[in-house]
Amino acid sequence: MIRKDTNQIPDGLQSHTPVMQHYLRLKAEYPQMLLFYRMGDFYELFFEDAERAARLLDITLTKRGQSAGRPIPMAGVPYHALEGYLAKLVRKGESAAICEQIGDPAKSKGPVERRVTRVVTPGTLTDEALLEDRRENLLAAVAEGKDSFGLAVLELSSGRFSVLEVTTREALASELERLKPAEILIEEDSRLPNELRIGHGVTRRPLWHLDPDSGERLLCQQFGTRDLAGFGCAALRLAVGAAGCLLQYVRDTQFAALPHLRGLTTEQRDEALILDAATRRNLELTESLSSRAEHTLAGVLDRTATAMGSRLLRRWLNRPLRDRLAVSERHAAIRALIAEGNLADLHRALAGIGDLERILARVALGTARPRDLTTLRDSLASLPALHDLLAGMDDPLLVRLDAGIGAHPAILDLLQRAIIPQPPMLIRDGGVIAPGFDAELDELRDLSRNADRFLLDLESRERERTGLPGLKVGYNRVHGYYIELGRAQADQVPADYIRRQTLKGAERYITPELKQFEDRVLSSRERALAREKALYESLTGQLAESLTPLQTSATSIATLDAIANLAERAETLNWSCPELTDTALIEIQDGRHPVVEGVIDTPFVANSLRLDARRRMLVITGPNMGGKSTYMRQNALIVLLAHVGSFVPARSAIIGPVDRIFSRIGASDDLAGGRSTFMVEMEETANILHNATAQSLVLMDEIGRGTSTFDGLSLAWSCGVELATRIGAYSLFATHYFELTTLPDEYPGIANVHLDAVEHGQSIVFLHALRDGPANQSYGLAVAALAGVPAPVIARARERLRELEETARRHAERESVQLSLFPLTPEPEPIPDPPVCAALRELDPDSLTPRAALETLYRLKGMLEPA
Repeated sequence: MIRKDTNQIPDGLQSHTPVMQHYLRLKAEYPQMLLFYRMGDFYELFFEDAERAARLLDITLTKRGQSAGRPIPMAGVPYHALEGYLAKLVRKGESAAICEQIGDPAKSKGPVERRVTRVVTPGTLTDEALLEDRRENLLAAVAEGKDSFGLAVLELSSGRFSVLEVTTREALASELERLKPAEILIEEDSRLPNELRIGHGVTRRPLWHLDPDSGERLLCQQFGTRDLAGFGCAALRLAVGAAGCLLQYVRDTQFAALPHLRGLTTEQRDEALILDAATRRNLELTESLSSRAEHTLAGVLDRTATAMGSRLLRRWLNRPLRDRLAVSERHAAIRALIAEGNLADLHRALAGIGDLERILARVALGTARPRDLTTLRDSLASLPALHDLLAGMDDPLLVRLDAGIGAHPAILDLLQRAIIPQPPMLIRDGGVIAPGFDAELDELRDLSRNADRFLLDLESRERERTGLPGLKVGYNRVHGYYIELGRAQADQVPADYIRRQTLKGAERYITPELKQFEDRVLSSRERALAREKALYESLTGQLAESLTPLQTSATSIATLDAIANLAERAETLNWSCPELTDTALIEIQDGRHPVVEGVIDTPFVANSLRLDARRRMLVITGPNMGGKSTYMRQNALIVLLAHVGSFVPARSAIIGPVDRIFSRIGASDDLAGGRSTFMVEMEETANILHNATAQSLVLMDEIGRGTSTFDGLSLAWSCGVELATRIGAYSLFATHYFELTTLPDEYPGIANVHLDAVEHGQSIVFLHALRDGPANQSYGLAVAALAGVPAPVIARARERLRELEETARRHAERESVQLSLFPLTPEPEPIPDPPVCAALRELDPDSLTPRAALETLYRLKGMLEPA
């Protein structure tokens, strides 16, 4: 952000009032932001800002006199309600600059001195009131190269800073979908927002802000290093440029040093299972297609005790690891916690710990409030209980977390001595520092509270010293403190009495002692508040010096919370520990969908899966609503959870190497982007066919349904063959094209399975059980009836279906006759129905008792057996 000389009046401003001149000078520094200009008890906005704010915030637009010969549009919000309006703005992707009065109105000549003290943008929030406690608020920067992109990501409210480079726009889109940054910094002329369909929260920066050399200098200066080799990103020039741009932007908006940014992490895409944007949406990891948070994987899993643990758990879900050692460590820690049997106690102990990550960030930025410090104090006081619960455990990960949490007795003691138990919200109100912490502050407070007692003592001493019983000590707002004597006693006053005021029947005096007391008392409130603010700043400064061990403690607590949460979920939901193997295999016994199982009222029907080197693809058929999509998704989620380090919803699971998960399930159009439903489907399919490998898990549902039958069938056939042969991916291929069920006859490694259902009269019963072989029919009309399609429509459809089937049969017979030019045998005579068929036709199952049904079954069996 480019600063300008605010004392110089730009051309054209001379015709404005002094206040408007100052406003316009500040506005020129922040042209893209709403400028909130403090005037008394309101923050005012003027000109175009006022009109824009009135629309965005639904506040009244009015006018304020004239400036430069025209009325000034104006809108404002009360100072005490500012945070609520800012929260509304940042949710809409807007940014704001806050201009405060820093001068004293009583001492100012002309306009009170003001300056911008705070800039609020969607990606740089740290205030508790503006943040969702269980969701990250990320700022990202993207640097564009010829064939690749550099991506830097910062969560300012915790200090987490990372960089990454990707080689395609699709990979960049996938990473942005994973991260979902609140704000993205890009080049001024970038076309990325259009190409990636990025909506609000885009901030454009000059190209030179993304220069790699400038970025390296800024980062080395921030971290106090000679180069970036220790962070593993020295060769990632685009990523370094993006990180430098991001760091400069944060410095410009925060008006503060950033001591909590102590380093950055270099990520590699292949360190984790890669999920593209469509797959993340389809699997509903943290966001539901129905917009219901509880219907997501995170909604089922997240029972964490702390906000830090919740955010970490979501990061794990969005970035499952391929590092088997790290994943297996989490599995082992979960087993150890379940075996210890104290999960409820551990949850209670963790629940007493506040959001240390964000509190420490505010301490570092100098914006921590008194209640942040009391939360930090109370959290540190809860640590011994955590250590007691972890004592004696020999699991390596839990031992490391126990050591990382630490104790911090000196900081706890400081906070307990310094801050009262229940301080006010803001330091500006005073009353935060505890009595006994600072002698000077105690004295100043004592002066303001005990002035009356001092005056009584002074009056008593002066009467005794002077021998004048009529002497009185008093106070008024005009003349301050005084000693009053009657006119008749004026010649008896001591020599140190100085006349202050003459009244009709009395004289008023001041003494050096009383004058000194007056100076101290009248300024004691102001001085006490100033002293308290100085002590508070010193206190936060001392805490800032201990940021590193405190941040380590916060990270360890969040990790412990996430692990303990996964242990509780595994125990409560009856999940099992997966086995990770080097063999090319995905074998899941009695797998369940974790979200569906939690929302249905009936028992979930578990199904198994086996894919290996010789069985790479399952062609899945069955009715709509039969459970095909659920079956495919549950297996993908089980594989994903295993790589998160969680137990899984299955009786057992053995999972070999997996590099990516692809999901092409369901589709919607993108009218704004000019893409039909079929185009979206084909783009997602193309992405899979270009990027899947033999270690990828691919879910494909109803490929080709958006075009004509023959086109769609041909595409589905060809895609299935490509996946099963050239690519050889682990594939679950659901379809309603029954022609595809002949694929196993032509290509090895493909098998047919179906989800079972039975018709009962005109209705259908879904069994949701997986069976070998293809389904025998689609049950489409029965499903339509179940959905509430009117009965006359269903009846006409059944009639039309019979006609179509009869036409198809006749057409097939003609084709058969035409092709069979030399029939070897005559057409066989029709075989009459055997007696058992006639008996079955006459049977009414609903009228049979259990015993009669059993007798009938024996009778029919006897009719089939030879005499």
